[in-house]
Amino acid sequence: MPDLRFKPSPATHTEIPRPKRGEGQWALGYTEPLNKNEQSKKDDDSLNVRDRILTIYSRRGFASIDPADLRGRFRWMGLYTQRAPGFDGGKTAMLEEEELDDEYFMLRVRSDGKLLSHRAVRALGEIGVDFARDTADVTDRENIQYHWIRIEDVPEIWRRLDDAGLSSLEACGDSPRPFLGSPVAGVAADEIIDGTSALDEIARRALGNPAYSNLPRKFKTAVTGHPSHDVAPEINDVAFVGTVHPEHGPGFDLWVGGGLSTNPMLAQPMGVWIPLEEVADAWEGVVSIFRDYGYRRLRSRARLKFLVADWGVEKFREVLENEYLQRPLVTCPSPPSPTGHRDHVGVHAQHDGRLYVGIAPTVGRVSGSLLVRLADLLERYGVDGARLTPYQKIVLVGVAPAVLEDLLTDLDEIGLSARPSAWRQNTMACTGIEFCKLAIVDTKSRARDLVAELERRFPDLDVPITVNVNGCPNACARTQVADIGLKGQLVLDGDRQVEGFQVHLGGATGLKAGFGRKLRAHKVTSAGLDDYVTTVVTNFLSDRADDESFADWVVRAEEDLLRGDRVLVGPGLEAVS
Repeated sequence: MPDLRFKPSPATHTEIPRPKRGEGQWALGYTEPLNKNEQSKKDDDSLNVRDRILTIYSRRGFASIDPADLRGRFRWMGLYTQRAPGFDGGKTAMLEEEELDDEYFMLRVRSDGKLLSHRAVRALGEIGVDFARDTADVTDRENIQYHWIRIEDVPEIWRRLDDAGLSSLEACGDSPRPFLGSPVAGVAADEIIDGTSALDEIARRALGNPAYSNLPRKFKTAVTGHPSHDVAPEINDVAFVGTVHPEHGPGFDLWVGGGLSTNPMLAQPMGVWIPLEEVADAWEGVVSIFRDYGYRRLRSRARLKFLVADWGVEKFREVLENEYLQRPLVTCPSPPSPTGHRDHVGVHAQHDGRLYVGIAPTVGRVSGSLLVRLADLLERYGVDGARLTPYQKIVLVGVAPAVLEDLLTDLDEIGLSARPSAWRQNTMACTGIEFCKLAIVDTKSRARDLVAELERRFPDLDVPITVNVNGCPNACARTQVADIGLKGQLVLDGDRQVEGFQVHLGGATGLKAGFGRKLRAHKVTSAGLDDYVTTVVTNFLSDRADDESFADWVVRAEEDLLRGDRVLVGPGLEAVS
């Protein structure tokens, strides 16, 4: 183990729950690796691979890369091998990982809630153009993700990122993954508190620090002072959410233990008040508990959510206060959860009289050349900068009212509308089989086609319906918390296996947070997806009560309406085909 900077206090004696069998918890004496991932991390700190990339692999080429670095430690540098072409979804679970490896990489660049100047946006675009075959995606972790990266080009890419104040460090791996910050931090007229300085301090303490580079698994962080809870705090390992104490004023509540994948759990609010200047201390305490007490025996149980579920949030708070912070936290009721949009798409007032403008790439897919064109617009119209959002959107900050209409027109012309259809605004998709080795089905292209068809069939939809398309069970696109969540898998069409989806209906975050309803043995083929979604949406629009949301309707709707076995056509609706 590393020499840990943030250690529990030896002076206190909090009773720690002990599982019936050893789970690889360091603080309970289980320090010997129990699987190959833990062994690899013990063999060499994954941060050390940066030097080998710079001095060896980038000079000698792909064939020179040590397999333990290639499929393990490279992730701490934001690098994954991408899926080799020619393997369909049926091969995903049948082949060894190395059999799916291409000699090109996906590279993930973290923004950590930063305001990106036009120069930074241009640098991101030029990297896509020069080194990534013009690829670039906006992810739901506020990253820019590239494909087709050659190991020989990584040093120059890193040099350009450094010049732009950006990094790929620990964008993947068992480490502090990219941080989510409010896209409107410091500018929104209705903001409770600006968490930017806390997020900056967390990054300063965490990134590149060996004390936090060997966690049981990934660790996801979110900070927002906006009342819309615009960083999806419910599904992060740790989240700091703006709240107001009646005596102390604005500060942050602490939420712990969220995460999706195959065992989804919502984060539990602790009901505390933490001042801005102590947020980083609390973050270090939480991540250190995870490091010291997190389960390392099985990768499938190595997320913080399992520890919080076993301990309970009260015990977790007790350990945090007594063993790590050495002080009690101030109790304060958790802030109310919001309803409505969190993505900031459209035009909104800033506190300084200027505007921020949220724009919507379709399912996060942009390109290097499109980012360059966006940078040109930011510079031309004197916009302060851009932030990425947890909903695969982009927010332009500091827009003068006098240039708004011209800016909106030019944004429409490059395909980044601030006035998108409801379908374009509310659909997300993960990377999918095009590049991801875990995927089973196509997602990006399929979702874009779905959006186009739903825009044709329901051009005037008057209520938001979120659609999240995921290529496998890992839920990177948050399948379980969408109105219509689509989990990619192979399904039977007659006697053939084809690409398809398991359907989750009625999931949500916010005031009515919960996971979507799964219908027994209900699957939809990819080819039949347009018609299935059309049927379900038609049934909702025909059967809904006044002001009833899609998620509320799903709770009471008859199963044949949700399966699409029966079609209703209500007043003012026509059958759509």
